[in-house]
Amino acid sequence: MLRIAPNILIDEDSLEWQAIRAQGAGGQNVNKVSSALHLRFDIAAAALPEAVKRRLLQRSDQRITAAGVLIIKAQRYRTQAKNRADAIQRLTELIAQAAQQPKRRRPTRPTKAAKKRRLEDKTRRGQTKRLRTRIED
Repeated sequence: MLRIAPNILIDEDSLEWQAIRAQGAGGQNVNKVSSALHLRFDIAAAALPEAVKRRLLQRSDQRITAAGVLIIKAQRYRTQAKNRADAIQRLTELIAQAAQQPKRRRPTRPTKAAKKRRLEDKTRRGQTKRLRTRIED
């Protein structure tokens, strides 16, 4: 069980791992060893609170497919164990961010002084533009 927050636990059986070959430098070792990992996490099927699921699915994140599956590609390290830990770390951070409820925006109005400054700036700009026109006799 992975503990994301005090009230959020994820069963490790809900994580699907796939070993793939890593990209980038590494010489012949890259062509032989599958050290990179794809972590697949089905958001809809997960045992998460509905609000957290909704916030995760609403994110404009390219790692979340149209089917609601989060795919994390971990290939930062040369060993599979380190990449597995990295993928779990990134998953927990993402879910922890979604678990935090965003603050509601309180609509505000401009102050009297701000309105006055805006109108004065408009008048000044208009005056400048009027002075640029051709002078008639």
